[in-house]
Amino acid sequence: MDLADETVPLVRAALRELLAEHEPGELVGVSCIAAEADSLFAEAVLERGRRLVVTPSRDYRDRKVKPQHADQYDRLVQAAAEVIVMPFDTAGREAYEAAGKEFPRRTDRFVALWDGVPTQPGGQGGTAAAEARATGLDVHVIRPLGSHPRLTEAGVVVPPV
Repeated sequence: MDLADETVPLVRAALRELLAEHEPGELVGVSCIAAEADSLFAEAVLERGRRLVVTPSRDYRDRKVKPQHADQYDRLVQAAAEVIVMPFDTAGREAYEAAGKEFPRRTDRFVALWDGVPTQPGGQGGTAAAEARATGLDVHVIRPLGSHPRLTEAGVVVPPV
């Protein structure tokens, strides 16, 4: 979140370049579809004709999706091949941590948009990126040259199940 307007095309291009390494239908993108970085990742996955799996909490849409993001969120959820709802009624720290732990269970590679400030000791990216590293996943960090210094985690690239 908090991407500067001039950063969005740089992030979008970096994601497209990364996803272009895979043949259409070769992978699944996993995202909670938060505003900005998560949604840019989800859009890039769908543009390439790849399936998208979403992992929100039960009330995420109603409680956390802001009105300016609602249409995009709804469209991306509708396009998902599968929606995995974490076993929490309320979106909050526990639900987000559970989602962060779910990513490594369903993936073999993690993509993080990162601002350069470690949020975990010795790490790059936030809690989900740290969880991915702890389980041995390859973490691909995107920080496009010339991008705004504040970037957040984006999503995951995995082969089809």
